[in-house]
This record gives sequence, C-alpha cells and structure tokens, in this order.
Amino acid sequence: MPEQNKPLDGRPDERGDLIAESEPIRRDGMDWFVLRVASNKESSVRDTLLRKVQIEGMEHLVGRILVPTEKTKTIKGGKQRITETKLYPGYVFVEMRLEDDGRIPQDVFFLIKETTGVGDFVGTAGRPTPMKEHEIEKMLIDSRKPEDEPTVKLVFEKGEHVIIREGPFQNYEGTVDELLPEKGLVRVLVTIFGRQAPIELEEWQIAKSEET
Repeated sequence: MPEQNKPLDGRPDERGDLIAESEPIRRDGMDWFVLRVASNKESSVRDTLLRKVQIEGMEHLVGRILVPTEKTKTIKGGKQRITETKLYPGYVFVEMRLEDDGRIPQDVFFLIKETTGVGDFVGTAGRPTPMKEHEIEKMLIDSRKPEDEPTVKLVFEKGEHVIIREGPFQNYEGTVDELLPEKGLVRVLVTIFGRQAPIELEEWQIAKSEET
C-alpha cells in the first residue's frame, strides 16, 4: 500500500481499493469515469489495467483505478466469518485524461477494451460521462475506509416483528428489543407463559415475520 502522504504510483497491489486521505479528488487534467465490467471481475480488471498502464507508460493518461469494498463480520454458531463485498458490483472507477473533443485517447481506448471482462464506460459511445463532484467524493470516501476490525452488519431494526427459526424457542414470535452488533446478537422480547422475556439470538436464528 502507498504511504499515507505518497500518491498511488499506478502499481497494482492488494490494497488497490484504498487511497490515502491526502489524495486529491482529481489529478490535474483528469476526471473520474465509471467503467462497466463483468460480475466478480472487478478486482482482476483493476489489477490488469494498472499493470498494462504501467507497462505501456500511460500513467500521464490513466491515473487511479479503484474498486471500493466493505468488510463485514458474520457470526454463526459462535464462529466468526469475515467477508469482503464490492460496494459497487459490476463497476470499476477509472481516472483518466480525455482528448479535447471528449473522446478517450485511442491508445487508452484499445488498452481498456482489450482487457477481459471489460464492458463500456457510462456515457455515449466513445464519450464517457465524467462523474459529478458529489459522486466522486462519495466514491473516494468509500475507498478511504480504514482497515479496522470489521463490524457485524445486522439487518434487523429495533421494534421489528420477527419469528424464531432455530433453537428451543423455534416458531415463537417476538419483537426486536436491542441490537448487539459487537456480539453479533439480536435481543428479542418473546411472550412465554404470559410474560415477556428477553432472549439473545444470533441473527441467522430469526427471520422477519413477513418473510415466513
């Protein structure tokens, strides 16, 4: 990974989906564009393009290439599993310099189009549409997320009506009382023998009532 105060030099690495906070929104004369790619090919397209740009000496025409990702943690049976998901599946973000007429330089066009898994840029044929300022800022913020301990992403909300699918209270209905993401648990209020009792369950053990 590049140092915090050192810009990306175009070389692919395992942290190619992150950039330093000191990075500018865009480099001089360049804009950000959205490239459609085949599903699950985002990272391989990015790495291939970065290598080809360096080999062909096109760093002055193509800058950063990003695939923002998010790491989440799931807990099942007390075991933790960390998964990495693409925040924008099917897309790669490319920073590049266009010709004065808004077209992609011919050498860059062929370099990109001849890469396996690549589709078209968002925009009209030969003239990709630059991303708007707020779109760039959001994408870059997503690309700057620190490599902290992933958190558990719970899909339930407090007050939501659920049904228990697994365990000794299977088929009981209840209401979500509290989310405990650090433990990967959901506390559910269940009526047992006429009294409400809180039960802590792993997320996979319950379902939203309308889904059952």
